[in-house]
Amino acid sequence: MTKKVLLVATSATEMNGHPTGLWLEELAAPYHVFQDAGVEPTIVSVKGGKVTLDQNSIPDGIPAEFQSVADMLEDTKALADVNVSDFAGVLFAGGHGPMVDFASNPVIAQLIHDTESHDGVVGAVCHGVGALVDVKKADGTYYVQGKNITGFTDEEEDMVKLTKYVPFLLESKLREQGAAFVAASAFADHVIVDGKLVTGQNPASSESTAKAMLELL
Repeated sequence: MTKKVLLVATSATEMNGHPTGLWLEELAAPYHVFQDAGVEPTIVSVKGGKVTLDQNSIPDGIPAEFQSVADMLEDTKALADVNVSDFAGVLFAGGHGPMVDFASNPVIAQLIHDTESHDGVVGAVCHGVGALVDVKKADGTYYVQGKNITGFTDEEEDMVKLTKYVPFLLESKLREQGAAFVAASAFADHVIVDGKLVTGQNPASSESTAKAMLELL
């Protein structure tokens, strides 16, 4: 039976007045990694419907190798309409949109808990790691407490000059909630695996995050 992986995209279009959305590479590159390995990827978004692309992720237009995935983003199924038990893993893709609608989202938190409850793999890349923010375990402690995690760093946020627009700094927030945050050089390909949790630091880490998930699948 073919294993399936759920790829979750943001539905957000702006962040404190700054246009944003999905960083295409962070969903499209993993999509192809999974597909090429014989794992069936399914794309959903928080609200369903059209997913807005962060224009900074496609400065020269949509790359030919990502066009088929971009076409699927014209009309996506809503996350709430998906049966999580059908999937062996879930990957939260980035772009700044997830800072708006992944973090502190009870539907996202439930997806993480449900995936873990059937021994699935949870993955996130760049700002998609925001999905882990404010998630709590049954005992009331933060999900990230004591976990080795990476994600878009405060340094990287400063370098892209969006610190004043983000609702919080991802690295700082994860550290506040008890994560053992592991940062590499800015914009380096960097992935951390802790049990069945896989996190990637930035867009350059997209393929590596998916490949690390494949090993666990």
